[in-house]
Amino acid sequence: MSALTQTQTIAADVVLAAGGGGSLLGSVGVSGLAFAVGFILFSGLRGSDRVKLDRDKAGVLGIVFSTLSASASGMWSSLSAGAAEVPRGLMEGLNFGSFGLGAVALGSCLMIFIPKWKKLWMPAFLGVGAGWTFAGAGGIWALGTTLVATMATKLGGM
Repeated sequence: MSALTQTQTIAADVVLAAGGGGSLLGSVGVSGLAFAVGFILFSGLRGSDRVKLDRDKAGVLGIVFSTLSASASGMWSSLSAGAAEVPRGLMEGLNFGSFGLGAVALGSCLMIFIPKWKKLWMPAFLGVGAGWTFAGAGGIWALGTTLVATMATKLGGM
């Protein structure tokens, strides 16, 4: 005789049939999460009545989108890598001495969160580039991107 009741056996069968991958959202995947965050960001920038953005929210959503898209690879990764080239090219292209990726990450944060932007697409775009830069810079900059990527893996069942 089994130690499991009939209800426990049925529940276990349902979990196994559903994949049992341990992800909260099922088989959404990191690409699906990148799409969802990108859609929320785009909707907020276009003036959705459900998504209200300010400078800080647009920048943070851009960073989260970039981190997810870098983890997703494919077209998503190319999108965030292309956006990362803009601040990197601006800062490294100027003749101010030796700029590493840590300096580019710091400069990106300053450009996102310090000025009062009239148009929210600018901090959002800089945020998309910053997420990719943070991962490449390493150190303290990579902590947030690592946390977002780890949470996405748990939520989306990468």
